[in-house]
Amino acid sequence: MKCFSFYNGEKKDEPKSTKSVSDRSNNSTYVGGEMRRSGSELNSLDVSGNSTDALRRTSLPTLSQRTSNLRVFTVSELKSATKNFGRSGMIGEGGFGCVYKGFIKSGEDPSTKIEVAVKQLGRRGIQGHREWVTEVNVLGVVEHPNLVKLVGYCADDDERGIQRLLIYEYMPNRSVEDHLSPRTDTPLPWARRLKVAQDAARGLTYLHEEMDFQIIFRDFKSSNILLDEHWNAKLSDFGLARLGPSEGLTHVSTAAVGTMGYAAPEYVQTGRLTSRSDVWSYGVFLYELITGRRPIDRNRPKKEQKLLEWIKPYLSGGKKFQQILDPRLERKSIIRSAQKLAIVASRCLVRHQKNRPKMSEVLGMVNQILESSTGAGSPQPPLKSLVSREASKETEPKHKRKIMD
Repeated sequence: MKCFSFYNGEKKDEPKSTKSVSDRSNNSTYVGGEMRRSGSELNSLDVSGNSTDALRRTSLPTLSQRTSNLRVFTVSELKSATKNFGRSGMIGEGGFGCVYKGFIKSGEDPSTKIEVAVKQLGRRGIQGHREWVTEVNVLGVVEHPNLVKLVGYCADDDERGIQRLLIYEYMPNRSVEDHLSPRTDTPLPWARRLKVAQDAARGLTYLHEEMDFQIIFRDFKSSNILLDEHWNAKLSDFGLARLGPSEGLTHVSTAAVGTMGYAAPEYVQTGRLTSRSDVWSYGVFLYELITGRRPIDRNRPKKEQKLLEWIKPYLSGGKKFQQILDPRLERKSIIRSAQKLAIVASRCLVRHQKNRPKMSEVLGMVNQILESSTGAGSPQPPLKSLVSREASKETEPKHKRKIMD
């Protein structure tokens, strides 16, 4: 599923030899210059707060301002690591370009090699240099168990010109989208889906609330959640990320971009971005886990193509609800757990973004579902009690709003 730009709700097409970041090579000098020129592109300010002071407050710390362990690679090193970017080693292709599996010398023990994924910026890729810079800026200064680790980067010259590449830890179990696909031979069992929901919520909570600055992911979706060798879920692809609003501002104003089916309605319509936009996307993803369906699927009958519209009539009762559960799951054994997760999803999908929970609150609800479904920990109160106070905000004297649009 590709990313698109939105305007007023409409789609618009659009090893030892490795140097450390502190080395003053031509490579790192070039990258540093590009960081300085492009760093502000990560931050799109509210037009009411575009003073120099506001710009200074909202600039994301770059590699030159924060300690980073990123390694700088040359094209020749990466050609060697990936067998000259051969198609036999290609493991993915997206808006940025192609991704190759490779082996590089460990930074801690050069006598050993580690598996990596090398993402190469394509000449005709939808995403480009700005997204490459954003990836380095974001993943160069943040670190969390539920964020894919960026090992290093490359901005080097060869016969093709400037080569821009990103080197990540290798995630052998591919993306969550791959395992939700009806064509997969390895559909995720329900317990693993709950764990994925928890891991993804942890990653978003870290980005939104646990640093001295806020990062809004802006492209949260199942294809950007990767699974490591132990099936831990990690957020990836930060090319569209933006810094959250600075003190005194309520939102960030940007050209609305994202993936159709995941983008929050108020963001698509106005371009006003908040962390609650990610919360909406997370709610869509929960229904993806519950149903095994994509947010938009043009291959289905017309009434079933848009996931959020299709599920509406089935959310009222137990027997009806079972009809939207992924048929590959043992429906009877997971019905109660899935209904609880649907409650959380619906809270994330409240039309008015101010009434959506923060990701830390969402994480608390998901943790409770996970504990009750596995029998771990002490008995927990019904999930409904956790969301009743927030849900009550949706009902006003003059209008009774639906919980989910």
